[in-house]
Amino acid sequence: MTIDNSVWQEVCRGVRSHVPLAMYTRLQLGGLAEFFVEPESETDLVALLKRCRINKIPVHILGVGSNLLVTDTEVLGLTIRFSNPAFCGIRIDGQQVIAGAGAKLGQVITQSVSCGLGGIEDLIGIPGSVGGSLLGNAGTNSGDLGQWVESVRVANIDGEILTLSKNEISFGYRSSSLDDVIILSTTLRLEADNPIELAKRMQKLWIVRKMQQPGGELASIYVFKNPATGTSAGDLIEQAGLKGTRIGGAVVSERNANFIMVEPNGTVEDVQRLIRLIQEQVEIVTEIRLERSLEVW
Repeated sequence: MTIDNSVWQEVCRGVRSHVPLAMYTRLQLGGLAEFFVEPESETDLVALLKRCRINKIPVHILGVGSNLLVTDTEVLGLTIRFSNPAFCGIRIDGQQVIAGAGAKLGQVITQSVSCGLGGIEDLIGIPGSVGGSLLGNAGTNSGDLGQWVESVRVANIDGEILTLSKNEISFGYRSSSLDDVIILSTTLRLEADNPIELAKRMQKLWIVRKMQQPGGELASIYVFKNPATGTSAGDLIEQAGLKGTRIGGAVVSERNANFIMVEPNGTVEDVQRLIRLIQEQVEIVTEIRLERSLEVW
């Protein structure tokens, strides 16, 4: 069913049509959103979700775009971006950290550390919003975000607001059971620790992580999950001799082969072709099929 802007305005202010999504993604690539909104409140969000359900309109949630490749075709339906303060707050209450889905994970970590709360400092340097980090259970070899979750506040597709306890959520390797709901906020329970020591640890981890990631001016993005074999995806790509491999304006990083860098002339097609080439060559050499961690719309 087709719906126009006049109908949206009855539900929520600020819905726009044919909005370029490239400016909201790390790679600065991609086409248009059919409809796009940055709701100002949960009331607006609930009204939008109910209208989408009634009219069978697809809903897409856009975080900070750090793990997203948007294709050049129009993204049909309503794209929702949690950028307003109602969805980006961070509050510390004892050992609890309450963070909105739109808050940046890095800001949650630094504020927690400054208040003497440890546990998630290992995640420093991982880009993304709280919502996206929960959905994909962001983590490192030493742990993940899901292990610190006490509860998650969500909206379902019918516009109902629910609070899920940790026992009601499954967290796996770079995955969670939160795919069918819209994350609004989470409560983490962290461990009290010395803020000075935590800050030192966080700084060391930040330096190490930055050294492992591509530097320079080019946009870059982490592409594949590490396979269950225990070998990193980057090592497998290097083993296949693909460091520095180029298709158009998309290049496999020389520093960490699990990153693709995109030059100013790079296109979505370049990135997609390079991803397929990596998967094919790695499978030929290692007999392992790499699975994307990168989300594609």
